Amino acid sequence: MNKIYLDNAATTPLSEEVIDAMVEVLKNNFGNPSSTHSLGQEAKILIENVRRDVANYLKVTPAEIIFTSCGTESNNMIIQSCVNHLHVERIITSPIEHKCVAETVLDMKKRNGVEVAYLRPDQKGDVSLSQLENLLKSSDKKTLVTLMHANNEIGNLLDIKKVAILCKENNALFHSDTVQSMAHMDLDFSDIPIDFASCSAHKFHGPKGSGFAYIRKASGLKGIITGGPQERSLRAGTENVCGIVGLGKALEIYLKNMSSYADHIKEIKQYTIDQLSKEIEGVKFNGRSAEMEHSLYTVLSVLLPFKDPMIGLKLDMKGIAISQGSACSSGAAKPSMVMMMVLDEEEMDHTTPLRVSFSHFTTKEEIDTLVEALVEITTSFQIEKVNSEHR
Repeated sequence: MNKIYLDNAATTPLSEEVIDAMVEVLKNNFGNPSSTHSLGQEAKILIENVRRDVANYLKVTPAEIIFTSCGTESNNMIIQSCVNHLHVERIITSPIEHKCVAETVLDMKKRNGVEVAYLRPDQKGDVSLSQLENLLKSSDKKTLVTLMHANNEIGNLLDIKKVAILCKENNALFHSDTVQSMAHMDLDFSDIPIDFASCSAHKFHGPKGSGFAYIRKASGLKGIITGGPQERSLRAGTENVCGIVGLGKALEIYLKNMSSYADHIKEIKQYTIDQLSKEIEGVKFNGRSAEMEHSLYTVLSVLLPFKDPMIGLKLDMKGIAISQGSACSSGAAKPSMVMMMVLDEEEMDHTTPLRVSFSHFTTKEEIDTLVEALVEITTSFQIEKVNSEHR
């Protein structure tokens, strides 16, 4: 059975060019980048070349790019250091952030007594910038705003430039989890006055275990992993050279093909919306995920008109890998916080959310197979419902 992969918001398959680049490093560039001999310095040069390429993409200086293991580590480092080293006393966030942000914020509240204010999203999943402005103006406490750029479950996009300007005007720091949008969108941090951002390479066909944090220069942020001067003394430990090279190669490939990849994925996403709407009566789409101009093009959040907590397993048995929510929430007994925000109580009791996430490898034939499988499951559910009513 050929597997169909439609869970690219959780992770993406490695491209062959990335694998080749990493294998080359594993074979030939095993030196420790902190060593002063030639083998160590060759490895150091590889890291600095990638740092320069990332900085060029974001239009920042190389010194503002700090390599980490993933977006989760980057988000933890930024939020914890803002509290512990930059004396942040208040955090403004939303209840639909990724768990690595939400739980770190709560940890800072518990450990350090940080005040936390939440922007409550509307039923489309959007946060109010006027509410944000009111909160910013309501206190003189040093404040960090942390809001994700693209939601990992419903794909809603935040206008990070407007948020960054609001924060700047009110002397607040602004951090955005940009894990889902990094490399998929043009990001110019010379124009967007953001202070901190995060990245995971495996969201754009790079390796797991490699990511980076963007930290605006002169921010005063300090590392939370100590024990060495690596990464500008912000992240101690021997660098993952092959992972960083893999990140760099994946970014290079994606930036070179961003326009064509985006056009293809948008076409696939629209085709999925059209086919599901045509074939499954009552299907809906959560948040703004079906609005092409207001959502990340790689994510579509589907709401099926029946309750089936086993649908992910049923699709997997048909060779279709897909998610009922974020990867971090898979297997949870209750709906994710995102779904609790965008669905009413009746919808949560009688519908099934399904996240379809695409890549440039996704084909219309694969979507046809998905739709056919969902129609079959829907029909079986309807027959079972009719039979139970006549018992």
